[in-house]
Amino acid sequence: MLFVTDSQGSKGHLGYEQLGYPHGYPQGYPEPEQEQYTAPELPPDTPRIQLRLAGDKRKHNEGRVEVFYDGEWGTVCDDDFSIHSAQVVCRELGYLESVSWSPSSKYGKGEGRIWFDNVQCTGKEKTLALCMSNGIGVSDCKHTEDVGVVCSDKRIPGFKFINTMANNVESLNIQVEDVRIRAILSSYRKRIPVTEGYVEVKDGGKWKQICDAEWTKHNSRVICGMFGFPGERKYNARVYKMFARRRKPSYWDYSVNCTGNEAHLSSCKLGHAMAAKANSTCGGGMPVVVSCVPGRAFSPTPMTGFRKAFRQEQPLVRLRGGTIVGEGRVEVLKNGEWGTICDDNWSLLSATVVCRELGFGSAKEALSGGRLGQGMGPVHMNEVKCSGSEKSVTECFFNKESLGCSHEEDAAITCNVPAMGFQERLRLSGGRNPYEGRVEALVERNGSLVWGTVCSDGWGTMEAMVVCRQLGLGFASNAFQETWYWPGEVSADPVVMSGVRCSGTEMSLSHCLHHGAHLTCPKGGGRNAAGVSCSETAPDLVLNPQVVEQTTYMEDRPMFMLQCAYEENCLSTTSSKTPANSYRRLLRFSSQIHNNGQSDFRPKAGRHSWVWHDCHRHYHSMEVFTHYDLLSLNGTKVAEGHKASFCLEDTDCEEGIEKRYECANFGEQGITVGCWDTYRHDIDCQWIDITDIKPGDYIFQVFINPNYEVPESDYSNNLMKCRCRYDGHRIWMYSCHNGGSLSTETEESFPGLLNNQVTHR
Repeated sequence: MLFVTDSQGSKGHLGYEQLGYPHGYPQGYPEPEQEQYTAPELPPDTPRIQLRLAGDKRKHNEGRVEVFYDGEWGTVCDDDFSIHSAQVVCRELGYLESVSWSPSSKYGKGEGRIWFDNVQCTGKEKTLALCMSNGIGVSDCKHTEDVGVVCSDKRIPGFKFINTMANNVESLNIQVEDVRIRAILSSYRKRIPVTEGYVEVKDGGKWKQICDAEWTKHNSRVICGMFGFPGERKYNARVYKMFARRRKPSYWDYSVNCTGNEAHLSSCKLGHAMAAKANSTCGGGMPVVVSCVPGRAFSPTPMTGFRKAFRQEQPLVRLRGGTIVGEGRVEVLKNGEWGTICDDNWSLLSATVVCRELGFGSAKEALSGGRLGQGMGPVHMNEVKCSGSEKSVTECFFNKESLGCSHEEDAAITCNVPAMGFQERLRLSGGRNPYEGRVEALVERNGSLVWGTVCSDGWGTMEAMVVCRQLGLGFASNAFQETWYWPGEVSADPVVMSGVRCSGTEMSLSHCLHHGAHLTCPKGGGRNAAGVSCSETAPDLVLNPQVVEQTTYMEDRPMFMLQCAYEENCLSTTSSKTPANSYRRLLRFSSQIHNNGQSDFRPKAGRHSWVWHDCHRHYHSMEVFTHYDLLSLNGTKVAEGHKASFCLEDTDCEEGIEKRYECANFGEQGITVGCWDTYRHDIDCQWIDITDIKPGDYIFQVFINPNYEVPESDYSNNLMKCRCRYDGHRIWMYSCHNGGSLSTETEESFPGLLNNQVTHR
């Protein structure tokens, strides 16, 4: 097996050479100093062992500890094992350090002998064989006690694999320091991302090519997947042969043997040792070349002006709630409705099928336990088991009988995506920590690259979201229109971008709408430049559509009982001419707003600016929190509710979660993760005034956080829509659903506005 790390970074370095960063770092940003590896000298009587990480792995740098000794693979018992022992294992495997260890066969039960029991290390030993133990092969454990470790994903620079078991090379666990695709042809060297070139491994601090004598397309598929590409293609071998003749390659000692379904090169078997000839050729072969096919979003040269004559097919799988591109909760489409996947048996192999299906590479992580927020709809699949060759996760085996999963078990993924160099085009300057600061962009001016600021006119949450994603810093927590308190680089004060408007889903700020060469920014940059603060987590508010459906009714209420509501503009404009003894007809309903995200929903305004409402005797922390509208079938607004300001609090929570927010007595306001705020149908302003509308069919919609004032991980589910029928005497709702919960086809058959297309800017 092969272990590799930081491959994204090394690939990125190739693309960044064009940005003027020969080592992949911006100027003035020193490369971290790291210790260099020196091969250990072991006492002559030390048992010669080899280690590997195996079992139900989530990542390449974790797994069950397996030991090769006396021609047989075996395991290590968890008795007396400690973080110091894990440190010895990880360093022997070529990792900088251990992160944690797990007892009780967390990574599955191994087979064969249990080679070590009661292992006690100090952490300084050069090999596990030098730690105190019962003696090699002496154990009273079962495989239910097999120990596992998690190592840091950083490798020891200059780490040199030393093969002490030459006779059993195919099953050995080989660690190389790094892997990269190095662009050779000039036409590929200029491209970002790098999609074609030599496959090179770093071994003992030196980059080496691999001989193609035993190379297969399965190996290429795995390499492409690691670098963020869903597939591989043929290339022009003749050109590379000519190049190999001109420049003498330096070959690695081994070949590689993958099945093609591995999520990472670390899971591949090692092939034969390559006996290099004296002239450094490899049996008439040449260095391995791969040519990868990027997903649509990462194509280096998109075909401009080309449009398909047919509509794009509705995708069956999507990601929601992730901080970066290629990350999110997995949702699948079934019977026109989006639902989640339960995390039982969720593996890196199944996650990789999803990643490739969506146009990314192989999976970096298979996440469980609702780690990227909880979905709202049905759970469509459970106990998913993919072979790796499926085109879609919907083709994989799953247990149709096994139901009863809750959204606390929603599966999620992180995929390998191509190194596009976007991260190097932006920086945050002057902040107190790396998560905040003035936004500075790198742009080309008169043939050279210069740093400058972004105009803050119209700068808001959506633009800040794109900046945080581009820098890999998660979600926006705030967008700032002045940054005088963050002194950035003085040389970067001039404005280099203005008129920036983002939808919030772009991968890079340069993909957003913005002015071209003619910049306009009345306030200028410097102190008035755009700024952001970022956060690893964000809330996600979702209205419960069933509650709306179940609680809707109509009430005729006398005007003299609506004085408070009238003062707070909760009635339609015609109410001002209504005599006190007349009635208003109200469409009433309850709204139950859940926070399904990863952090609490807090109002943007601080307590000092909350508004006391004398009529209702509490503080409102958000002037506009919800819109209630009634639309005709063609989408025209015919009646509206109060643009409701809310007193945000936890009405109820899921089991085991405590309420944290309460409005009474000027208390803290917000909605805790896993809790919901219920506005009952019988309180003031929880209605739409429908006095003036005629009987007929309508669309009712509720829009939460409509001005995007507070950042959320997913805005597509902030809109809830229902069909509404009014016959002059009764009113009822049906087909209530959240935005993004139905297929495009089902949504389009639903009259009125499409999901969340309204922009409130």
